[in-house]
Amino acid sequence: MKINPLNLIDFYKSGHVFQYPEGTQKVYSNFTPRSDRLAPVLREGPGAFDGRVLFFGLQGFIKEFLIELFDQQFFQLPKEQAVRRYQRRMDNALGPGAVPVHHIEALHELGYLPVRIKALLEGSLVNLKVPVFTITETLPAFFWLVNYLETMLSNGVWKPMTVATIARQYRRLLEVFCEQTGADPSFIDWQAHDFSARGMANPEDASRCGAGHLVSFCGTDTVSAIDYVEDFYGADSDKELLGGSVPATEHSVMSMGGQLDEVSTFRRLITEVYPSGIVSIVSDTWDFWQVITHHAVTLKAEILARQPNALGQAKVVFRPDSGDPVLILTGYLDAELARDAAGEFLRDELGRYTVGHNGHLISDAERRGSVQCLWDIFGGTETAKGYKVLHERVGLIYGDSITLERAQQILSRLQAKGFASGNVVLGVGSYSYQYLTRDSFGMAMKATAGIVGGELRELSKDPKTDSGVKKSAVGLLRVEKVGGDYVLLDRQTPEQEAQGLLELVFENGKLLREQSFADIRARVRADA
Repeated sequence: MKINPLNLIDFYKSGHVFQYPEGTQKVYSNFTPRSDRLAPVLREGPGAFDGRVLFFGLQGFIKEFLIELFDQQFFQLPKEQAVRRYQRRMDNALGPGAVPVHHIEALHELGYLPVRIKALLEGSLVNLKVPVFTITETLPAFFWLVNYLETMLSNGVWKPMTVATIARQYRRLLEVFCEQTGADPSFIDWQAHDFSARGMANPEDASRCGAGHLVSFCGTDTVSAIDYVEDFYGADSDKELLGGSVPATEHSVMSMGGQLDEVSTFRRLITEVYPSGIVSIVSDTWDFWQVITHHAVTLKAEILARQPNALGQAKVVFRPDSGDPVLILTGYLDAELARDAAGEFLRDELGRYTVGHNGHLISDAERRGSVQCLWDIFGGTETAKGYKVLHERVGLIYGDSITLERAQQILSRLQAKGFASGNVVLGVGSYSYQYLTRDSFGMAMKATAGIVGGELRELSKDPKTDSGVKKSAVGLLRVEKVGGDYVLLDRQTPEQEAQGLLELVFENGKLLREQSFADIRARVRADA
């Protein structure tokens, strides 16, 4: 990125240096998730949101922006060039001389960002209304820099943190059903698979948010997310499992083989191209129900004869990719079908069932759903809790239109039909990871204290026209953990503020606390 980091602001930030009271020496701000009112989380039922946000993304932002970008595109440039880039933008947009640049010159001469950031450990599951980091200046002359950085700090941190929280919601849901149905808990690492990259705001966004997904899962198709955690979180894929995927087809591959001989395309893929290991085959290019009933039967012997690879894998995964994922995976419950006076299911001359609520007709395959269809062909085993698990040579992944609510319905309905949760993999896409805003968890950076003329002033915000969400903390802040919950203590003395769980991570241009990705993952699991 070649943009001047000083331009990563809202225009109004450029004038605040002149607006603070004369004698201002300190601005002290915090970044806090304030509300889940607009968050796309589960409100009730299994895996419901527990009111905690997963803190992730600050270290990556510090390295990428506060260190690398500022060094390369400001401090390492000749002073005249660096200042002129800023002055030109302000002059052209706000008018010549509207924003004097002596403070920008002074910053360049200093050669580093004179700010101090204290933060909780990344991977912490933090209660709402508790700040995850605070920021202040280290030199009184640069008090203006604290909230000048608000726009880029918010822009860089809210999204990875929100995505990491949503991913944790998926894992929490999968863990509940895994325990209830006796499924293999090790499979959860792969059961929510990141398919979001193409729908994110830009490639960088996909990388940062894809890293947020990897905090809770290993399954991903966002290759650059693995690069991101290696670049900014000390990870090493040569030594640890960060993320992975499997060979998979797309519709162009299936279409190229031709509709009339689709079964031969399947056969070539599972016996010649991938005679062992896992291969995922998109199965709804034309008629998914024909694939899951006819083709699967035709190829049964060849599927069962596939040999495991070095990892012991030899699974053919069928991938429906359109329609209602709940119904396609789970089919219909008996209570949803119409019955005649004798209590028998209503069926027409073609053997189709009538759906009770709207009267439309469905085939027997649609009634059973794809999990049941594969069970009827391949069979399988049962968990210790009595729930069915498909034969190890076949599986299902649904990678379109998955939401937390649909995931909850899929798992609930499979359980009701006697199937363990581990029979399906859910592809989590940009609807879950892009259809978000900063307001999803009400994340905001606000000043709560300052010093003017040597006097500490406690600041607060409490608009009468607001519901209370925007009411801020007051003064210097400290965070402690009480009975498993993170608790905010405001109006602290400087001595009290120096204590607590907010630890120094960045000061005067240097990262002072570095966390590994492995440590962050472990913290989430331990604090779950």
